[in-house]
Amino acid sequence: MSETIRTLQFGMGWFPEQAGGLNRVYYHLMKELPGAGVSVRGLVAGTPTDGAAARHGVDFFAPIATPLPVRWFRARTAAREALSHGEVDLVASHFALYTFPALGPVTTRPLVVHFHGPWALESAVEQDAGWYVRFKLAVENAVYGKARLFIVLSEAFASVLRERYGVPAERIRVVPGGADVTRFGIDEPKEAARERLGWPSDRFVVLAVRRLAHRMGLENLIDAMATVRRTAPEVMLYVAGKGPLAGALEARIAERGLEDHVRLLGFVPDEDLPAAYRAADLTIVPTQSFEGFGLITVESLASGTPVLVTPVGGLPEVVRGLSPDLVLAGSNAAALAEGLTGAVSGTRRLPDAGACRAYTLENYTWASVARRTRDVYREALR
Repeated sequence: MSETIRTLQFGMGWFPEQAGGLNRVYYHLMKELPGAGVSVRGLVAGTPTDGAAARHGVDFFAPIATPLPVRWFRARTAAREALSHGEVDLVASHFALYTFPALGPVTTRPLVVHFHGPWALESAVEQDAGWYVRFKLAVENAVYGKARLFIVLSEAFASVLRERYGVPAERIRVVPGGADVTRFGIDEPKEAARERLGWPSDRFVVLAVRRLAHRMGLENLIDAMATVRRTAPEVMLYVAGKGPLAGALEARIAERGLEDHVRLLGFVPDEDLPAAYRAADLTIVPTQSFEGFGLITVESLASGTPVLVTPVGGLPEVVRGLSPDLVLAGSNAAALAEGLTGAVSGTRRLPDAGACRAYTLENYTWASVARRTRDVYREALR
C-alpha cells in the first residue's frame, strides 16, 4: 500500500445537482480528502452539468432517471473497471443502493461504510409502502454485513447502528460533519443581507432550512408560530426547502391565519444560503426523528447566527458544547413555541455571532473532518 490511501467512494449524487445532507457531506469529503492524504475516485448517479465533479475525481455512472436495474449494472461495471487496475486500497460506501450491485468486486478490498442515516427506517416514517421499506432494509443489511468499519456522524447514529442493525460497537467510529467556514462566514451586515433577499428590516426573523417532509417537524413549527405570534407579533418565519408536504404546509399556514408570519420560500439556491443565514436572527431545526447531525446547524453557526434544535438524534451533540440553551425541551409545538418566545424575549440566552463562529472553527471544519476520516481508513487497512 502506498503512503497515500487510494479509495473508491460510492456516493448517491453530486451536490449541488442533488441536494441533501448525504450529498453535501460526500461533496466536501471529495474536495478535502486529498489534502489529508487520501486520493479519491467517486462514483455517483447523475448528469454532469459542469466540470466540477471531474476535477474532484468523481464520475457519473448513469443519469438519475435511468431505471434502477440499468443504474445497478452501470455502477457494477464502473466499480469493476476502477478496481481492475489495482489502484484502490479501500472502498468507502456512502449510499448502500449503489454499493449493493458491486458487492462482488468491492469486497476484494476493505469496505468502510459511511452511515448517513437509516435509509429504510426514514422511509417508514415517511409512510412509504411496506415492500419498499423492506427492499431498502435488505439492501442496507447486505452492504453493512460486508463492512470492516463504520463512520457515523454522531453518537446518536452509533446507537441506531447498534440497536437497529446489530452492528457491534467496536466497529463504529464517530466523525461529525462540518461547515465551509469561509463561505458561510461572510462579513455582510444583517441589514444588507435582508435588503438583498427582500426580507423585512423590522421583524425578528427565524429561518428553517428543511426538506418539506414529515420527520422534519415543520407541521409542529407552524403550529408553534400560531402561539408565538400572540406575544411576539414581530416574529417572521421563513422556511427554505422543497418536498412532498409543500401543499399541505401552505394549507396549514392559511388555516391558522399565519400568512403574515410564515412563508415558504421553496428551494433556495446554495449560493444564496450564506446570505439567508446571515439575514436571520435565529435558525431552528424542528426535527422529529432520525437526525444524525444536521449540517444546517453548523452552517448557521459559521454565519454567526445561533440555532435552536430539538432533542432528537445527534442535534444536541452538535450545539450543547456552545450553549445548553440551544437545545429545546422537546419536539412538539409547545416546546418549539416556548423556545422561540424565550429567544425573542431574551429569557433564553443565545450566544453572539463571535461565539458561534469561533465554536464552528474550533470543532467543525471540513479539513478536520477529512483528517479524522483518513484516520478511520488507516485503521480499516491495518
